[in-house]
Amino acid sequence: MPGRSERADCYNELPFLTAVRIRVLKMTPARFVPALWIGSVAVMLAIASQAFAAAPVLDAMRQELDRSFQVLSKQPTPAYFLSYEVIEERVTVVQASFGAVTATSTIENRTLDIDLRVGDHNLDNTHPLRERFGFIRPSPIATPIADLDALRSTLWFQTDRKYKDAVEQLTKVKTDVQVKVQEEDQAPDFSAEEPETFMGDLVSLEVDRPGWVAKLKRYSAPFASSDSIYSNQATLGFAVTTRWYVNSEGAAIRTAEPRTRLSVFAMTKAEDGMELPRFESFFAFDPNDLPGDDTVLETVKQMVSDLDALRMAPVADPYTGPAILSGRASGVFFHEILGHRVEGHRQRSDQDAQTFKEMLGESVLPETFSVVFDPTRKRVGATDLSGAYAFDNQGVRARRVEVIADGVLREFLMSRTPIPGFSRSNGHGRKQPGFAPVSRQSNLLVEVAEPLSGEALKQMLLSRLEEEGKEYGLYFEDVQGGFTFTSRGIPNAFNVMPVMVYRIYTDGREELVRGVDLIGTPLTTFSKIAAGSDEIGVFNGTCGAESGGVPVSAVSPSVLVSQIEVQRKEKSQDRLPLLPAPAAPAAVPSSIQAWEGDSIR
Repeated sequence: MPGRSERADCYNELPFLTAVRIRVLKMTPARFVPALWIGSVAVMLAIASQAFAAAPVLDAMRQELDRSFQVLSKQPTPAYFLSYEVIEERVTVVQASFGAVTATSTIENRTLDIDLRVGDHNLDNTHPLRERFGFIRPSPIATPIADLDALRSTLWFQTDRKYKDAVEQLTKVKTDVQVKVQEEDQAPDFSAEEPETFMGDLVSLEVDRPGWVAKLKRYSAPFASSDSIYSNQATLGFAVTTRWYVNSEGAAIRTAEPRTRLSVFAMTKAEDGMELPRFESFFAFDPNDLPGDDTVLETVKQMVSDLDALRMAPVADPYTGPAILSGRASGVFFHEILGHRVEGHRQRSDQDAQTFKEMLGESVLPETFSVVFDPTRKRVGATDLSGAYAFDNQGVRARRVEVIADGVLREFLMSRTPIPGFSRSNGHGRKQPGFAPVSRQSNLLVEVAEPLSGEALKQMLLSRLEEEGKEYGLYFEDVQGGFTFTSRGIPNAFNVMPVMVYRIYTDGREELVRGVDLIGTPLTTFSKIAAGSDEIGVFNGTCGAESGGVPVSAVSPSVLVSQIEVQRKEKSQDRLPLLPAPAAPAAVPSSIQAWEGDSIR
């Protein structure tokens, strides 16, 4: 999500891999895509309860924090706040393609992030310098896994470095304040919060690799039967993320969370060079909650059929007019046009467009619509929500935030960076390791008080088409993600990237088309939202912005928008492969056969 002239991206990505790779650059938007795991894994969870007192990592962190803060708070330029966050990621991933295993891996690492502040709550070293642009570079600190003495040594040395950097930065901040014009926002740099203490159970995992290898081979095998599908991955990944957090206010928090994602991806190419992807994923905290083989294989069958149909589908023309967005598509739609623009830190930056800053208390949606962000909500129906968490990365307890109630804008998503009228965090200070936390989205839930049936929503679309004399409208069934720009320096716009789009003609006939992006500007598009249905969709993904990639969810009903705009999608200029695909095997083995964890020889 962008601050200054940046872009927020939401996408299908593997969170534990993007954690060390994401770079947010000026002029790049916030993006939201479904989180794509790169592996297939057999997993069993074993949760071992631990007594609150038995927390050696937390104890070591607390001891070193107390020792450091006692000295640094008495320096000529005193530290007024210090926090440590250690994040451990244990990940097992396996991947298969066209019925064969392509990769397996197991990763374990710990990283340290330190937030050290000098000055005071009103003005400190984190205050942004104006007219400074460039990369936001992550700086995760590798941390020993098994040795507490080594951990304390790392904390000691890195805290010393952070303090010296903070003192130097505060001098720059004070100079910047003196020589620049007065800032529009005079809110403090940091909020005071009540310290939380929480000791969650530790989580261990065991991986039944052969079992999941057999499943992934079966899931990826059907794509080999098509001579037009040239890329395919079936992936299952399992991760356990354990977080230890302490700060100088007295907070002490330990959480551990398992996450499992099964993903299936395939790509084909049309005669004109356009690449056509299809992606399906299933997310669950417990792998036992993933769908069974029959459900996954039926999904795979539909993907193969969709890709064949997309190759033959006509390219859609640029269009403006009424459209229906499915629940998944409208979830990404709301994430881009609304979610990034109600993140609190964007309301204080004089480089941000601040779209909704002066609209508190005003109607921004039909009165039947409400929008809630709720990281405490772990499930909708039978679907787990990947944007759920217990505490944010600043030690603040997660809480439900009703941003829009009955169409009226009520609140913003807040980290510990205050803005006028919002002096406290509401538990949305988030980041990936190595980044500084800012206010970020969690689980976005669009609620409609008087939902229509899916058929009634379609009839409303057809009526509008007849009134406007249009031959057809559009239905966006599925999307692969989106991005948006929020700064003043470039046009404020969004782009939702559809995968499956249909023309709906006035006689009710439907026709699959390809090659369009859903685009627009936020306030104009928001004003065109007309109605919602009772058909709910969920999009679980990863959102990338200033503080890196964080898991998020978007839950929404299908929505009728009275006017949308689409443009043609960019496409490759490369020809189709010169040679036909190799002949598909007569039968794809359902057993592991010769696979022993090494190469098949």
